[in-house]
Amino acid sequence: MPQETAVYTHGHHESVLRSHTWRTAANSAAYLIAELRPGLDVLDVGCGPGTITADLAELVAPGRVTAVDAAENVLGQARACAEQRGLDNVRFAVADVHDLDFADDSFDVVHAHQVLQHVGDPVRALHEMRRVCRPGGVVAVRDSDYGAFTWYPGPPALDEWLALYRRVARGNGGEPDAGRRLLSWARAAGFTDITATAATWCFATPADRAWWSGLWADRTTASVYAQLAVEGGHASREQLEAISDAWRAWGEQPDAWFLVPHGELLCRV
Repeated sequence: MPQETAVYTHGHHESVLRSHTWRTAANSAAYLIAELRPGLDVLDVGCGPGTITADLAELVAPGRVTAVDAAENVLGQARACAEQRGLDNVRFAVADVHDLDFADDSFDVVHAHQVLQHVGDPVRALHEMRRVCRPGGVVAVRDSDYGAFTWYPGPPALDEWLALYRRVARGNGGEPDAGRRLLSWARAAGFTDITATAATWCFATPADRAWWSGLWADRTTASVYAQLAVEGGHASREQLEAISDAWRAWGEQPDAWFLVPHGELLCRV
C-alpha cells in the first residue's frame, strides 16, 4: 500500500509545538464549525498536540473524534490535552493519511489542518479521506500558502528565510504553497461538490509579533527544519543564525505586521 514519502519539515521541537498548541477550532477551523453538531463521528488527521481535536470533540459530543498522526511521540501530548479538558470521546492512533486503516464510510466528518502541504501525495491523501467519509458527510482541509505570506517592514533576511523554507520543504517532498492548490488536488481526488474559501492569521500587536517572531527565530536555529536545512545543503549554520537574528529584530519593530493566508475546502461526499 502507498506510504508516506515526504519528510515532515517542522518536526516537534518546542518552538513548533508553541505554534501548534495555540491553534483552536475558532482560529484554525472556523469554516468547519457550522457543519458540526452533537453525535457526529469525526476523524482528525494530523492532530498534532490535539488542541483543535479537543475543540472538535466538545462540539460533537457525545459523538466521537478519532485523532491520528504519523508521529507517535506527539500523540501523548494530544492525549494529555483531552484528559485535562475532561474529554472521554476522543481516541488516538498512529496513521498514514495515504493508507488510513479504517473501513469505507466510517466518519461523518474528516478534517485535516496544515497536513496536505507536508505529504508526498496530497491527491492520494484526499482520496483516502474521501473513502472513509460517509455519503452526505464532509471532508474539510485547510493549508497555509507560504508563497502568499506578506509582511512589513521587509528586511532582505526575511525574503531569504521564505526562499530557504520553500527550498527545504520541497526538498523534503512537500509543497509549501499548498493553499492555492487545494481545489485542484480535491478535484483530482474525485470531489465535485466543493466550497473553497480563504482565511488569514494576522500578527500585528506587540504580543503577537513577539510570539510569532520568537518562535520562527527559534525554529530557524534549533528545530528539525534547521537540521534539514544544513544537512540538505540549503543553508549554513551562520546563515540560519543571521535569519534568526533578523526575525527577532523584525519582531521588535513597532509597526511590524505579518499576514498568513490559508486555503480552505469543504468537500461534500
